[in-house]
Amino acid sequence: MRTLALIMIIGLSVYQGKAQKFSEYFIDKTLRVDYIFTGNAGHQSIYLDGLSSLPSWAGRKHHLSEIPLEGNGQIRVKDLNSQECIYKTSFSSLFQEWLSTDEAHTASKAFENTFLLPYPIQPIEIEVVLFDMNRKEVANLKHIVKPDDILIHQKGTTHITPHKYLIQNGSSDQTIDVVILAEGYTEEEMAVFHKDAQIACESIFNHEPFQSMKDKFNVIAVASPSIDSGVSIPHQQLWKNTAFSSHFDTFYSERYLTTSRVKSIHDALAGIPYEHIIILANTEQYGGGGIYNAFTLTTAHHPMFRPVVVHEFGHSFGGLGDEYFYDQDIMSDMYPLHIEPWEQNITMLVSFETKWKDMLKKGTPHPTPPAEKDKYPVGVYEGGGYAAKGIYRPADNCRMRTNEYPAFCPVCQRAITRIINFYTE
Repeated sequence: MRTLALIMIIGLSVYQGKAQKFSEYFIDKTLRVDYIFTGNAGHQSIYLDGLSSLPSWAGRKHHLSEIPLEGNGQIRVKDLNSQECIYKTSFSSLFQEWLSTDEAHTASKAFENTFLLPYPIQPIEIEVVLFDMNRKEVANLKHIVKPDDILIHQKGTTHITPHKYLIQNGSSDQTIDVVILAEGYTEEEMAVFHKDAQIACESIFNHEPFQSMKDKFNVIAVASPSIDSGVSIPHQQLWKNTAFSSHFDTFYSERYLTTSRVKSIHDALAGIPYEHIIILANTEQYGGGGIYNAFTLTTAHHPMFRPVVVHEFGHSFGGLGDEYFYDQDIMSDMYPLHIEPWEQNITMLVSFETKWKDMLKKGTPHPTPPAEKDKYPVGVYEGGGYAAKGIYRPADNCRMRTNEYPAFCPVCQRAITRIINFYTE
């Protein structure tokens, strides 16, 4: 599905200073930071909404000041005294996607966003930055957090949502913790949810490189109950009372299933180790959405459930872009053609050396004719990122292009491998 997650990979070695030791700056707890992103197409702002602490830290304890992908937003944490950058992360947001809609030119809205940071020993300065599609900084917020602030809400010590491990390969500091949450499943339907969560898990780990790197993951099924069964479908005038208030018709796109109630997701996860989030919706309707370093949300009972959950996880975990396009160029202005996108699997050939140029056979034609897809499994195929012209994808077909194709292309596999290694090595 549509994801604005944007702009070019800057490698796994962005930060050139000395590597920090985790214990110098942080303790084994999580600082949860809630923000409100507000505004419209002309002006955006960021506001602090709340601070919480969680009882353990499930994120990385290395590469602290590095990011694997640029994203369309970043959080930079500095030691307040030395002003040294001691942690950094990147993300994309539903708010950023909304800014590209017609509605954003006539209305202003507010969106919840939640991020997890390691808990500091000393006071820190947090800077949150949002970029537009031209990589221009459009919003910035700096604020100070004192670790002994009595208004930091302690969460995750009581009333923890029932959960169980589907895959457990080690402690959180050795593995990547992925949680699968129930959306639109009542208490009586949790047996169905656990079956669906197992299918989602098996679907992802049947794909390379997840399959061969499975030992680097923990996967946890979280039985978050809803009052109503099913999810909201506004174009059918169907509204449900569910755990995370998800609904189809996001931005009036019938198949786009998301939620703007992000804090409720993280409240349900308090006390459970987690880094990446998959939400399963209890519906037969087709749809889903994946937002880089935010969440995957997809339907569990449509026949295309298996390929769709993998595709959306490619967005939210791997930061991959959509490789499909529209012949009528109805969304051809989504990506500026003069700027290299940060997603590893699409290119404008502006800085192609940062993408998959090194994977091409000598003499690979630009663009690569689809009729020669067998000769050039990795090429420069025109069409991707929703536009038929001016944007190029690495393979004729891929899991990031169609539901029917059974695998990620070699370029997407390399991109995912790099992300996994970044978190675990």
